[in-house]
Amino acid sequence: MAVLGDDFAPTISLDGGRKARGNLTQARIRWMILALVIGFSLVGGRLIQLGFVETDQRIEGQARDVITASRPPILDRNGLEMAVDIRVPSLYAEPRRIVDVEEAVQKLRTVLPDIDEKWLRNRLTGDRGFVWIKRELTPAIQEQVMRLGLPGVDFITESKRFYPAMNEAAHILGSTNVDNQGIAGIERHMDSESIALLQELGLARGNALTPVELSVDMRVQHVMHDQLTDAMERYQAIAAAGIMLDIYTGEVIALASLPDFNPNEPASALVKDTFNRITAGIFEPGSIFKTVTIAGALDAGAVRITDTFDARYGVRFGRFTISDFHGKYRILSLPEVYKYSSNIGTIRVMQALGKENFRAFLNRMGFDARVQFELPEMRLPTVPKEFSEVGAATASFGHGLSVSPLHMVTAYSAFVNGGNYVPPTLYKRDIAEAEQHYTRVVQPQTSELMRYLMRINAIEPGGSGSQMNKLALGYRVGGKTGTAEKVVDGRYSSSKVTNFFASAFPLDNPRYAMVILVDEPKAENPQSGTTAGWNAGQVTGRIIQRVAPMLGVAPDFSEVLDQQLVPSVLR
Repeated sequence: MAVLGDDFAPTISLDGGRKARGNLTQARIRWMILALVIGFSLVGGRLIQLGFVETDQRIEGQARDVITASRPPILDRNGLEMAVDIRVPSLYAEPRRIVDVEEAVQKLRTVLPDIDEKWLRNRLTGDRGFVWIKRELTPAIQEQVMRLGLPGVDFITESKRFYPAMNEAAHILGSTNVDNQGIAGIERHMDSESIALLQELGLARGNALTPVELSVDMRVQHVMHDQLTDAMERYQAIAAAGIMLDIYTGEVIALASLPDFNPNEPASALVKDTFNRITAGIFEPGSIFKTVTIAGALDAGAVRITDTFDARYGVRFGRFTISDFHGKYRILSLPEVYKYSSNIGTIRVMQALGKENFRAFLNRMGFDARVQFELPEMRLPTVPKEFSEVGAATASFGHGLSVSPLHMVTAYSAFVNGGNYVPPTLYKRDIAEAEQHYTRVVQPQTSELMRYLMRINAIEPGGSGSQMNKLALGYRVGGKTGTAEKVVDGRYSSSKVTNFFASAFPLDNPRYAMVILVDEPKAENPQSGTTAGWNAGQVTGRIIQRVAPMLGVAPDFSEVLDQQLVPSVLR
């Protein structure tokens, strides 16, 4: 109620202003409340919307189970780990969940500065349900990213293959890609069998998969890799390779090829000349092929161990004459043809067999086909389907055809194991299992004669295996050298050769066969040479001297063991 008086001004105007200000304040409060309600509604609505977004079950075209699947451990024949899975975090984003793309880009680059900003912005923009940002990170990087607190950015724990022995068994194991899928070697073969199916079904998880046991002995593998590395340096070679088989089971005990790569860094396999020379390399084998020719002729009864052959003069084919590298220019016995590596004598042996029969024997020994073997890296041999007279002559001593060292070691295994061709394998296999795969290629009597010939080449004066035997003394090793001139600009080069030594031991009770290759070796010193006995032969001797005790082969210097190898008709 208003009070009027002489000393007081009328108050009706004050009451009106106060009322007006009160109304304005109430209006502001109502608008503020409305704005807050709208704001919270929008945020709530967005959160509800995000909550209803389903997690993408496919990762850039692949099922999550496949991406996160494990692989079984790979063990050597003694249980030593050759390949295992380790767990690593990989960073991904769900662009449809990202509220502020620019904020996410700037924050992520503070931790991952090597990521291109434009690429990352494009990656995070859009409505996709899943994109990789960076895979196989360290736990420290993972923690830094998590501290950024970015919505729509998270980690998946993936399996990454790790190879503890690094390069040593690279060509056996192969490698896997970033999705942990086998891309080379036994890893790829495993995927082609059952591992890929288990991964597709989501059953390949954690450590549930049964380990895969290989036939390889990592102790022997280490020695072979070490000696081939030494050979590369000692003989200044461009490459070196080797393989050892159990002649009765066909199990690969060791296989190495240099230059090699680190399977933990699959990109290193793309470097030039790192291919597997044992399976994917085909070469003119040179004189180690004389063993094949003589075995075929002996087995067919075309020649006998007591026969002699005229090696006084070269063999003429039109304008061409084939002679011996170190000719004796006299009549040679069959053992001498082998020991002195006579081209002339070997041609005479092949001619006694007949070129058609010789060609048929090569087919029987598997030189027309791929060797049945697990590694996908393989090349077919090149052997003419039909031989001319001169073609058969040169093929008899290992020229004019190309085969892989795997073909040769498989053939040598058959020649010394009693005459059975056994497909090689990288998986463990006992003799009973292996016998189911036996194919008889020569008679047991032929096998006994071949053991004798290989042994005398190591122990008798003038034999090309004498350098090898000095280093592996006591382990009853025998074998044959092969020095093959390389074709350069369409002509055979005497300065560039590929050298081989094919061997078996212990020949009084054979169990292992081996082929060693040294490519383009140089003489180690002025007193040595570049032929196979000086390098491939010596490498063989060094390997056997170190691995024979590991394999249970004891040294024995008794001459009676060698005398027992001599055929009765020669005693």
